[in-house]
Amino acid sequence: MTKSYFLKLYQYNAWANRKVVSCLVNQNVTDQKILSIFNHLVSAQFIWYNRFSGLPKSEYLLWGNYSLEQLREMIEKANTLWIEFIETADNFERELKYTNYVNDYYENSIGDIMAHLVNHGTYHRGQVAVLLREKGYDPVNTDFITYDRVLRGQLKD
Repeated sequence: MTKSYFLKLYQYNAWANRKVVSCLVNQNVTDQKILSIFNHLVSAQFIWYNRFSGLPKSEYLLWGNYSLEQLREMIEKANTLWIEFIETADNFERELKYTNYVNDYYENSIGDIMAHLVNHGTYHRGQVAVLLREKGYDPVNTDFITYDRVLRGQLKD
């Protein structure tokens, strides 16, 4: 996996998260389950970033309760951190030794974890979309191919 691949993947991730938070704000979504899942998705980006960077545990709780405005700010901060990380990384095959949030020990490559983190976001954005539809809201399309079509000028964002 190359640097340019990860850059595009993480730019997509930020785009998709921005679309979801705007959707939630524009429709004044207050459903706790929807917000909890989206909070989890965004917080996980900081938890993994801190592990990658050898920083102390993230201040963001894995299942925290953040406002939509806080989430909007968190998304932008996470995007900046991850893009800077990718731009300065030189080895995505490097093994990371870490403990998860319940202190279980694991080892995985940086690249595999980074792919996981974007997939994790896609999974939870899908859950949010289903819940939005079930509650009578209009979900937003955050498919990767949609992002690529926007980049190519084939769709308007």
